[in-house]
Amino acid sequence: MSEEKKKISLAQFGGGEEERLERVRREKLGDLAGIQGQGVATEIVGAETMEQKMMVEKVIEAIRTIYDPEIPLNIYDLGLIYKLTIDATNRVKVEMTLTAPGCPVAGELVAAVKKKVEGVAEVGRGRAEVELVWEPAWTRERLSEAARLELGMV
Repeated sequence: MSEEKKKISLAQFGGGEEERLERVRREKLGDLAGIQGQGVATEIVGAETMEQKMMVEKVIEAIRTIYDPEIPLNIYDLGLIYKLTIDATNRVKVEMTLTAPGCPVAGELVAAVKKKVEGVAEVGRGRAEVELVWEPAWTRERLSEAARLELGMV
């Protein structure tokens, strides 16, 4: 198995070196890891109750365990998650993009997001939908402050 596929595989199943590295990054960055304000924030729709707001945090945490195979950052801090919609029955719809339309692992990343979101207990199997969107196109401005720090852009 190639190193690239191994990284995706580990991220999909929530274990391995990437998860450890993410914990280290968060420890080093402290509260900065959760800041959305410096990049283009993910739009959150429908999280009305306290339980739903907590569920959104768990969904984001789960998505943050998935790494882009070409850039050593999680896809949430890269700004690939455009919108999270929660309905009254706690079904979750994720609208996401990729850094480039020709990404060879597009299908794998979409499947990984669906699996991770459905792995959140409050969501459950079969209750997540992931849509790949291309508008607006991804740009570096979507990077979170934590991602900018990690890449040495700040």
